Amino acid sequence: MQRYFIDEAIQVEQQVTLTGETAHHMLKVMRMQPGHRVELVTPDEQAFIGELTELDATDKTVTVTVQSPITKSVELPIETTIVCGLSKGDKTDWIVQKGTQLGAHRFIFCNSQFSVARWDDKKQAKKVARLQKIAQEAAEQAHRTHVPTIEWRNSLTAVAQESATIKLVAYEESAKDGEHAQLVQSLQTAQPGDRLLCVFGPEGGVAPKEIEMLAAAGFKMAGLGPRILRAETAPLYLLSAISYVTELATL
Repeated sequence: MQRYFIDEAIQVEQQVTLTGETAHHMLKVMRMQPGHRVELVTPDEQAFIGELTELDATDKTVTVTVQSPITKSVELPIETTIVCGLSKGDKTDWIVQKGTQLGAHRFIFCNSQFSVARWDDKKQAKKVARLQKIAQEAAEQAHRTHVPTIEWRNSLTAVAQESATIKLVAYEESAKDGEHAQLVQSLQTAQPGDRLLCVFGPEGGVAPKEIEMLAAAGFKMAGLGPRILRAETAPLYLLSAISYVTELATL
């Protein structure tokens, strides 16, 4: 069943009229007909099953009758924010798309000392809007109830002021030294509802001065296994580890 995020509250037995990109996707991309069922998610992250009852290709509107709520929880128990120094090419797109599928709650991108790519004031608003669209499409595909927010900071110094229950830096020097206890300890002691924030560097990693600054702000250095991961792979490793410890291992 296709899932869509809508911008209004709904309730069972209500008829809701959908327009814009959502209606276009139903009519032109999915070629839905009356009787097809869809999933709708409201701004307060409540999900419902609905049935298409009326379609108007001329006015580009779709009427859906809300049938029943969906109560299954699909979000990670730990609210996870992924912070990334800018990488080259389409790696930011990849991180947002795959990270959303794996359960990230929020993404923060920033310029960092070793970043080759740079976003100036003119670029960043357009880039963030594009990434937000990617996040919504990925959240619909993954049948999530939350669309991760995409945010921008000018530097890691601004990120250091962020509050969180657990604050980590994925540090390749820690991985080289065989450190693995910090990540395991952090995840095993985390409680549902905790907020985890983890910083990842660009292709060149996190600079030593940035490490010192983050450590002074209460961030812990964590290795992500014995192998050195690419900038776009490391966040996905972390999210997978969180899912295993907090979801799969408790089944």
